[in-house]
Amino acid sequence: MHSGTDSPGSTAGPGGGTTDGPGFPEPAVDERATGRATITDVARVAGVSVATVSKVVNGRYGVAAATAERVLGVVADLGYESSLVARSLRRRQTNVIGVLVAEFEPFSTELLKGISAAIAGTGYELLAYCGDAGRSDHVGWERRSLSRLAGTLIDGVVIVTPTLALPQQDGVPIVAIDPHTGPTGPATVDSDNLGGARTATEHLIGLGHTRIGYLGGRSDLESARLRELGFFEAMRAAGLTPDPSLVLEGGYRPDRSDRPTHDLLERPDRPTAVFAANDLSAIHVIQVAQELGLRVPEDLSVIGFDDVPEAAGCTPPLTTVAQSLHEMGAEALRMVISMLESGPSAGHHTRLPTRLVQRSSTAPPGV
Repeated sequence: MHSGTDSPGSTAGPGGGTTDGPGFPEPAVDERATGRATITDVARVAGVSVATVSKVVNGRYGVAAATAERVLGVVADLGYESSLVARSLRRRQTNVIGVLVAEFEPFSTELLKGISAAIAGTGYELLAYCGDAGRSDHVGWERRSLSRLAGTLIDGVVIVTPTLALPQQDGVPIVAIDPHTGPTGPATVDSDNLGGARTATEHLIGLGHTRIGYLGGRSDLESARLRELGFFEAMRAAGLTPDPSLVLEGGYRPDRSDRPTHDLLERPDRPTAVFAANDLSAIHVIQVAQELGLRVPEDLSVIGFDDVPEAAGCTPPLTTVAQSLHEMGAEALRMVISMLESGPSAGHHTRLPTRLVQRSSTAPPGV
């Protein structure tokens, strides 16, 4: 595929690729079929050899500054990008950090915004990868994704809400956000889930609610366990005995929380307030309440957890406990980069504070 060299160190590799001296050949890919600019196109327009272009785009020495500038100008004009896999094989690094999510929903999207803003100026690029979309066997999606990407397409990785405890991947720094088992194993970033849940429950109690329903999160996640514990602790600290029949699992998903929500709101002794363990479930509680003819907050107060953008946009706007989602993403990225540049940081765990955001979905009972 490639032609023309002017460097004695350049040799033809298998399949027609080229290498500059010892190393791995660039895999032969017929880029003409894809309509992309090839390294041969760059060489032809710049008036240099393929080997010279290869040296310039890979940051190697031995090319005059004026020539390198001319080559880079042509690269920009043609939109040429060297093969990420080939670059990885040659240099043992890609300068790409992966962000693995089960699906692109509001929580992971807000984290991605923070990661994207924080990566500017670092010299690294991002690869966002959805590893669980449409799969029925969602448990273990992150390990399947890591096996595909680690060491070939990405140098380090941020994993959002993993379903399993993650081993440290050899040579690939891992930081987990909202980890499966809390601060164990690879480095983690999370929020003060226990304190935030206490705050949410205390807010409802402070308004005068004593019969409070709790719609929990994903049972395999440490965040869900801590939020439920915070709910119980706040109730007991106020001298209230939680009714176990009002504590149900919603799985952090509207579709999974639909039946439990109906169970809570259709009973004759329904709660006067519901604390849902995440905003999407809380918004669904509001929607179900309205379908049943209940007014929020006059007949039912609802509070969530996360403060995703949808919380402020629903009707009525949702009172919630805010996580610093952008900062969580940014901190996870900084931790990955630190491990790439300074070595592994086993046991490094960051916990960020939460805060109450009071809007219009909570009020004293019977208002």
